Amino acid sequence: MKKISVALVGNPNSGKTTIFNALTGSRQKVGNYPGVTVEKKDGFFVKNDTRIEIVDLPGTYSLSAYSVEELVTRDYILDNELDIVVDVVDASNLERNLFLAVQLIEMRVPLVLVFNMADIARNRGYRFDIEALSSFLGARIVETVGSKEKGIDELVSTILDFENCSNNLARINYGAEIEKELSKIDSLIDQEHELLAHYHRRWLCLKILENDKQIISKIKSKHLLEALEISQQRLKSLYNDDAEILIADRRYGFISGACEETVKSSVESRHEMSDRIDKVVTMPVVGLLIFAVIMFVVFWLTFTLGSYPMGWIENGIGYISHFIESNWPASLSLELKSLVIDGILGGVGGVIVFLPNILLLFLGIAYLEDTGYMARAAFIMDRIMHKIGLHGKSFIPMLIGFGCSVPAIMSTRILENRRNRLTTIMVIPLMSCGAKLTVYTLFIPAFFAVQYRAFIMFALYVIGIVLAIICAKLLRSTVFKGETTPFVMELPPYRMPTAKGLLIHMWDNGRQYLQKAGTVILLISIVLWAATRYPRPSGEEMSNFKPNSVAAQAFKLEHSISGRVGRAIEPVIKPLGFDWKIGTALIGAVAAKEVFVSQLGIVFSLGEVKGDNESLRQTLRDNYDKLTAFCIMLFTLISAPCFATVAITWKETQSVKWALFQFGGLTILAYVLALITYQAGSLFIG
Repeated sequence: MKKISVALVGNPNSGKTTIFNALTGSRQKVGNYPGVTVEKKDGFFVKNDTRIEIVDLPGTYSLSAYSVEELVTRDYILDNELDIVVDVVDASNLERNLFLAVQLIEMRVPLVLVFNMADIARNRGYRFDIEALSSFLGARIVETVGSKEKGIDELVSTILDFENCSNNLARINYGAEIEKELSKIDSLIDQEHELLAHYHRRWLCLKILENDKQIISKIKSKHLLEALEISQQRLKSLYNDDAEILIADRRYGFISGACEETVKSSVESRHEMSDRIDKVVTMPVVGLLIFAVIMFVVFWLTFTLGSYPMGWIENGIGYISHFIESNWPASLSLELKSLVIDGILGGVGGVIVFLPNILLLFLGIAYLEDTGYMARAAFIMDRIMHKIGLHGKSFIPMLIGFGCSVPAIMSTRILENRRNRLTTIMVIPLMSCGAKLTVYTLFIPAFFAVQYRAFIMFALYVIGIVLAIICAKLLRSTVFKGETTPFVMELPPYRMPTAKGLLIHMWDNGRQYLQKAGTVILLISIVLWAATRYPRPSGEEMSNFKPNSVAAQAFKLEHSISGRVGRAIEPVIKPLGFDWKIGTALIGAVAAKEVFVSQLGIVFSLGEVKGDNESLRQTLRDNYDKLTAFCIMLFTLISAPCFATVAITWKETQSVKWALFQFGGLTILAYVLALITYQAGSLFIG
């Protein structure tokens, strides 16, 4: 079977992913490019006994060397022998989108342009002379409406006919002075054999003159570098601008000339629907309120609608556990039964139960992104987030973190800049997720009067937010310090997303959640199960306890690895006001914050309990004071995230280093702040 390799490129919001979905359907796989945290999508379809393999490259506005997305896209095109590159262009925003196309033309790659959203362009009064523009650029052009799958058949035919696509790509003239400097560089690059073997000669000259860091780092000739500096200084003295800016201006000039000749518009200057809506939704105060309401609705739908399938899954797992419990053969080991029920089913069930929330949340986010609203939300928050070194989009994952850190970290994929993404991932666990709320609802009613409970709860949420802001600022100033990547905030026109596209987005994230978190959590759950059960006390040691009593369970726990570790760390956590019982519960909480409550129940010989159990609250009041209770909640808020979060951080950053950095850094921060709070509070109270 014949194969054709295709790279799909385009600006963000150009409808590139819609085209990809229309071409490949469900025949896709999602991963990451080696060594970077940039999502990679591969797909294929078969037509006329030909297998067309498509890679959906990251959305990018240009092919410069500023961001990891630009480098990934550029390097993939340069390093792979592609049969054709398909550039998806937003036809209603042509001049802006053609900047990427011009850079592809400079690379001399086999190119087809897809003028997507042709219906929107026509509704705005644009008329294209496709034949003339195609001739001007030297590339085939196909008009499509991706959301309605119009023009897809013509695109497929064009891809199949790639061998007959015109290779007469335009040669852009950059003006006499720039061309003169390009000629000087061209005369000196013959010694750069490795670069010339890998890159097109004129493109290489342009990148050198633009001072492209990736290319410059590979140059060996000192004469070439010296000549480059002279050329750049000469252009700077002539035009009072860097060569990179001058070349970009010439590209836009070329685009403007092409559009002047081939694009006609019957549209008078008027406010379009998107502009009228944006006048309201981007207002500083009103926009924030609208954003808050929209996100509240998304969260409400996520957790309200998700509660039903969550209940079904919980009941299903409970039924399976009960069935195994009731029908377990007497000849088989009881330890094996505990492993299956408590370790495997408990571990996997703890992950699967959140799947409905994950699917609904990502469905909501995909809808907001595809309609164009998410760009407005980022625009609204950008001014605030910029002050701490992040982009407006970082606010979305942080907000999601109030529900669950796992989908919040997964949602950082909307961030284009790697430093921003890593910073956001590091601070997301400081948001008070639903699991931490379980601990709050146990301790706050137990230790604080009714009139203070709302304030304490509010204070914990605010502390998390303030710490996240401080840590983000600190990280961007130290660990993730670096040149700020230029980012252009584009507000795409509003449009109705396709059901197919939304479902594909939703399922991709849900599938990855199960694959990435489920397998790791299963292993960790088994390890935790073993740590709370072994080593077992001897028969003589257990003779003083009634078999299977809660007191016997508590003694077994104290004798286990977890219990012994709790005893071992007691001297370390004692300055925080914690004893070994709290330490043992904190160890269990590493798996999931909710486990903290059930572990306390076992330690205090009360059995398995929930956060609203009054007997446990009374026991806690008998053993601890308000200050210790607050420090426990503070430590729970800040300390090491649950294993699911660690696993997702590891997978999303593709580095165990960052997962351990997050785990250790937050634990140290929690210890220091809890220590200061307890010691200062003890002095004040004393």
